[in-house]
Amino acid sequence: MKLQIFDSTLRDGAQGANISFSVEDKVKVIEELDKLGVDFIEAGNPYSNPAEMQFFQRIRGMKLQNAQIVAFGSTRRKGVPAAEDANLKSLLAAGTDYVAIFGKSHIRHATDVLKATPEENLEMIYDSVRFLASQGKQVIFDAEHFFDGYKTDETYAMAALARAAEAGAYCLCLCDTNGGIFPDEAYRITRAVCERFPDVIVAIHCHNDGGLAVADSIEAVKAGAKQVQGTFLGFGERCGNTNLSTVICNLQLKRGYECIPPENLKDVYGCAMAIAETANTAVPDNQPYIGMNAFAHKAGMHADGVLKYSSSFEHIDPAIIGNKRKFLLSEISGKSAIYDKLKSYFPSLDKNGREMGEIVAALKERALAGYQYEAAEASFVLLVEKILGKYTNSFDLISYKIINEQPAIEGKVASAIVKIRVNGVTKIAASDGEGPVHAMDLALRAALADFYPEIARISLTDFKVRVLDSAKATAAKVRVLITTADSADSWTTVGVSEDVIEASWIALTDSIDYMLMRRR
Repeated sequence: MKLQIFDSTLRDGAQGANISFSVEDKVKVIEELDKLGVDFIEAGNPYSNPAEMQFFQRIRGMKLQNAQIVAFGSTRRKGVPAAEDANLKSLLAAGTDYVAIFGKSHIRHATDVLKATPEENLEMIYDSVRFLASQGKQVIFDAEHFFDGYKTDETYAMAALARAAEAGAYCLCLCDTNGGIFPDEAYRITRAVCERFPDVIVAIHCHNDGGLAVADSIEAVKAGAKQVQGTFLGFGERCGNTNLSTVICNLQLKRGYECIPPENLKDVYGCAMAIAETANTAVPDNQPYIGMNAFAHKAGMHADGVLKYSSSFEHIDPAIIGNKRKFLLSEISGKSAIYDKLKSYFPSLDKNGREMGEIVAALKERALAGYQYEAAEASFVLLVEKILGKYTNSFDLISYKIINEQPAIEGKVASAIVKIRVNGVTKIAASDGEGPVHAMDLALRAALADFYPEIARISLTDFKVRVLDSAKATAAKVRVLITTADSADSWTTVGVSEDVIEASWIALTDSIDYMLMRRR
């Protein structure tokens, strides 16, 4: 059965904290969602500000393969004829074939928020839908606060839908605006609406304030809803919206609905990563289906089991949606998981050989010292290179010196002097930085640049410090993770010491060593 997917990342999602899209960002998101095959993309509210209207003018005529662009607005204002309402006129000016307008379906919202009589509110709904439909628009009516309104006054909530349907609405969308309903309520109430309006598409739009938006949406589909609204990564105002990446995977892979073209399922993970990058946010590692750890295995028994029989600890094959299996390297990892992680780096490694035993022992010994390789695979590969006798030393540290200065001079609070030796040649370099690690990074790069010019193509993209034993206060060991990237890849390295500068140096030099090892 075909199910319509309505994505509101650019409208409802943009209301989330720390989410802001430029015009070019919005175009990229539209291209990604259209390529994936969603049916509708709600691009924003053209009445809200001039920039939004300019955006709609920018994308007018944009050639899309699968999606319809939707402009969002509200019903007419009280006492203003629909044809004269500025909001409705802006929806016409947006130039989209489909428009979504929200209206009050909760009687208390009509009387207490709009300060209108119940009858006035129903006429506002009817007039607005009728006007837009008469202008050739396909109207999606968002019944705001519908579920709470239904529980307060079932008759009035249904009357709001009835007036929209009578006026020619293409779709009736049931909104759990406060995000507080339970799945059994979503099913029961959606079922009643579908039975009352069998000739109109019924949609579900849930917020996630109770952590149930995905479950509520699935129950609404079971009850007869033909369209699911949400945001692709689940972000939005307060606790966010229905996560469409989860809904699509659940319904298409496990319930037989066609949410997107079947051949595009493999692109779900890639689409999620592209949208996250555009939104300058991160997909939570434990996000179902698309998270980095959605198919990650740490316990030795689990890793061994999934290698022998994948469905023992995986509910789907991650490759179906473009993700991949991941084995986490730690002191509780089994030999099978460690070997599977390393065999692509060291094809000649014998799983049952002496060296494999040394690697497992080293991993456990390093764990006792505070090292953790789950998120620092690059450092682990370098450790294994040393155990196997394959490591090539790129440079030797003779000394480094860090000088902190307060007050800051031109924004620089630290200076670093690094002295290294490469193939018998000694080089000294110095640099100022916005902190000691920044200064040390710049000085090391300057010292190595003549020997390894390719170092200019990498950059440090993340830096994390974790205190390992807070009871020791400032004498505690710290673990530093550094993520480095070039144009094609990124990798993370780790350093541990009671001295945060030394820990940073270990992680920093590993990051450069790993890059040079890959080049070799």
